[in-house]
Amino acid sequence: MKKTEAKLPPRKLDGGSLKRLLGMLFRYYPALLPISIACIVFSAIASAIPAIFLEQVTTTIDQCLKNGTPWAEASEMIVPKVLLLIGFYVLSIISVTLETQLMAVITQGFLGKMRKTLFEGMQNLPIRYFDTHKHGDIMSHYTNDVDTLRQLVGQSLPTLIRAGVIVLSVFFIMLSYSFWLTMILIAGVFLMMLVSKKFGGGSAKYFVRMQKTVGRQEGFVQEMMNGQKVVKVFCHEEASAKDFDAVNDELYNQSYRAHAYANMLGPVIMNIGNVLYVIIATVGCTFLVSGAFNPSLRWLFGGAATLSVGVIVSFMSMTKQFTGNINQMTQQINSIVMAMAGAARVFTLMDELPEADDGYVTLVDAQIDAEGNVREVDHHTGQWAWKHPHAAEGTVTYTPLRGEVTLNDVDFGYVPEKTVLHNVSVYANPGQKVAFVGATGAGKTTITNLINRFYDIADGKIRYDGININKIKKSDLRRSLGIVLQETNLFTGTVMDNIRYGKLDATDEECINAAKLAGANDFITRLPDGYDTMLSNNGSNLSQGQRQLIAIARAAVADPPVMILDEATSSIDTRTEAIVQKGMDALMKGRTVFVIAHRLSTVRNSDVIMVLDQGRIIERGNHEKLIAEKGQYYQLYTGAFELE
Repeated sequence: MKKTEAKLPPRKLDGGSLKRLLGMLFRYYPALLPISIACIVFSAIASAIPAIFLEQVTTTIDQCLKNGTPWAEASEMIVPKVLLLIGFYVLSIISVTLETQLMAVITQGFLGKMRKTLFEGMQNLPIRYFDTHKHGDIMSHYTNDVDTLRQLVGQSLPTLIRAGVIVLSVFFIMLSYSFWLTMILIAGVFLMMLVSKKFGGGSAKYFVRMQKTVGRQEGFVQEMMNGQKVVKVFCHEEASAKDFDAVNDELYNQSYRAHAYANMLGPVIMNIGNVLYVIIATVGCTFLVSGAFNPSLRWLFGGAATLSVGVIVSFMSMTKQFTGNINQMTQQINSIVMAMAGAARVFTLMDELPEADDGYVTLVDAQIDAEGNVREVDHHTGQWAWKHPHAAEGTVTYTPLRGEVTLNDVDFGYVPEKTVLHNVSVYANPGQKVAFVGATGAGKTTITNLINRFYDIADGKIRYDGININKIKKSDLRRSLGIVLQETNLFTGTVMDNIRYGKLDATDEECINAAKLAGANDFITRLPDGYDTMLSNNGSNLSQGQRQLIAIARAAVADPPVMILDEATSSIDTRTEAIVQKGMDALMKGRTVFVIAHRLSTVRNSDVIMVLDQGRIIERGNHEKLIAEKGQYYQLYTGAFELE
């Protein structure tokens, strides 16, 4: 089936993602997060308090100088205030230290939980999802997209809270000193907000595009890595480089525009703050010299009606603090927008609908007595049965697992508008070997995908031991089936681990016996560490045939009643095939087997051979019958041997 990229509606970049993130944070860390926020708030307030002390100390010194107060007496008035300020700073240091440690735990723990949630959700997605999405783009969710949340949780949110608390604290302190000077500052802040909206809105658009392009680039790179041999064989290096340059140039353009807007924001805000500092200093000195009326919160409660030196010095310090924290808040726009773009992609994957499974028939361990009565047991007996509850009658029936599979008038299409299987009927009795042959794209692998319920049929019925497979729980259905795919997948681990993948509780002896059955034991024992040899990168240190033999051993150790062999010996040379065929025959004995093969010599001993053409079964029968009919199978068989 041709892989096409699914076109999903883009998730809007709005406050919903941020609200959902915060909800997840509080759900994961209901105690640590509030403690961290409390530490941030305390340290922020502590950093705003010095402005009050500065005003009081400056005013005290000014009064002492005017009154000619002796230094000893002045020190008694100033030193307690300084010591109290030092105490605040010490508490602030403790608070900041605790907050940074807690946020490190929260941030890394949150990212770990996000990746775990993503992966667990991905395990429940249907095969269709992976057939229609680039694997590199899916991987980008775990790397780039989740990493944007690290910056948001670990830095941006704490900075926003801290800066916001400081701004509010300083604002009320300023109001207590001078309404006029505060209004000048508010006018400047309003200008800062307009600038932030302009530049922040521009960067947001391009950051969203940049994050999507990063996923596309990773998908392209992975595709080129997987197909590097093909690229080199066909001298496609230059064309591949051009294709990469096109994607990379798009990423550059989006990144350049996003960061250009974001990087302009900080200097502009900072210089607006500098201009405000000069204006407030000028206006404040003018008020001080002229003795102009200065309304403030203090004045409302009986305080001085004019500015003092201490108020101006403190106010100018607070102006720097106020605009500096506004600048810090605007600097987080970059990280927030990137995080929201990443979060939107992460939530898109999280919100993908899991594979539907409304089955209720399960596979259980059973004992069958001489009269054929089936009884469920709580220990492994080597015998299985389908447990079929009947809700209407309130009863449960048990059907022995035999491996009878039937397809009745099945129609199917990967997309609704294009049917690829037409009126397909297959009858496989327990222990029968059924082979599917035909040209590439005739629908052979599609039939086995339907038996596994990787996809659901559009019309018709598929029954397993007389039970509609739609009623069987998918995990139990697949547990009763063994499959060797045309494309072999080996995982990082030892050879023994890869064989045991077919049955996680299999003993070493069972795995070795399965390898012997598949004909893999000889080459495995010649490996550097035998069954303990480490495999990585999909078993790249083995030949294609050796990898396929391990895959066959993996299916053998599962010991299922039904086997599906999808071109299982396609990557094995003729000599190795002869070795494997003996083991395969032993593996298939007593089992229902579906075989897909282009080498017709491997299917001639099948009980039934189905010849498919464009999704229809056009011939069926055993080898001798089909040869005698001299139809398409005869042409394929004789033509294959003529080529050999």
